[in-house]
Amino acid sequence: MTFPDIDPIAFSLGPLVVRWYALAYLAGLIVGWHWCMAMARRDPKAPRPEMYDAFVVWAVVGVVLGGRLGYVLFYNVAQYRNDPLEIFRIWHGGMSFHGGILGVIAAAYLFTRIKKIPFLAFTDLLACVAPVGLGLGRLANFVNGELFGRATDLPWGVVFPRGGSVARHPSQLYEAFFEGLVLLAVMIFLSRKPAIRARPGVLSGVFLLLYGTFRFGVEFFREPDAQLGFLYFGATMGQMLCVPMILAGMLILVKVSKPSFPQKTPSKPSGKKCAKSKAKSS
Repeated sequence: MTFPDIDPIAFSLGPLVVRWYALAYLAGLIVGWHWCMAMARRDPKAPRPEMYDAFVVWAVVGVVLGGRLGYVLFYNVAQYRNDPLEIFRIWHGGMSFHGGILGVIAAAYLFTRIKKIPFLAFTDLLACVAPVGLGLGRLANFVNGELFGRATDLPWGVVFPRGGSVARHPSQLYEAFFEGLVLLAVMIFLSRKPAIRARPGVLSGVFLLLYGTFRFGVEFFREPDAQLGFLYFGATMGQMLCVPMILAGMLILVKVSKPSFPQKTPSKPSGKKCAKSKAKSS
């Protein structure tokens, strides 16, 4: 299958060039922002909607800063060591989804500490809307013809312009489906269960566990980054970064699933027992 002729540039206004990749990030943030506030309005136990309105700037900084630093540190540290100024040229490309997620988590932690609101209750709603941005981002990767899969002879294999003459797995679409559509459906389904919403942290743990699992699996079909190749035990960098996510998700779920027993308060002695005790003491 020949790669579709899609211009990665959505439109341009004079010297300003707007790419589909940038629009995907922007759309994910805007949709997630409004969706979080809508869910918070419907749930009186959730953090107040204005908290998510105030957090949107923090989220932008977390995604961009975390995504860029994640790519520099995880995927191409040697190149940026030789040319440190290239770190700031974001328009040249190079973002890490793991780094972006870590950036948002760090921003949410600082934000909730300052605002004095429960961290996991706050991140539960963020976890529900995160798949929107993840799915759109992977579609933009496909439009750019980047992060393609390994060679395949399957009928839906795609010959990418930068992938040589062989057909390859459209792994970007695999990720858009599992990390975007499927994960979003699961999060929406679980978020509508009162028993789950009553335990802050369950949605956050499920998101980390499922994203890490889906990404780990799709990496078997994705071409490893040329500058890294295969790492320990034949794993890719993406798979290695997914392991702590999966473990963190499992740890959160185990912790929040433990039954919380109400503390027993000492019962007050009856009037007869009080009278007897007074009589003895006299």
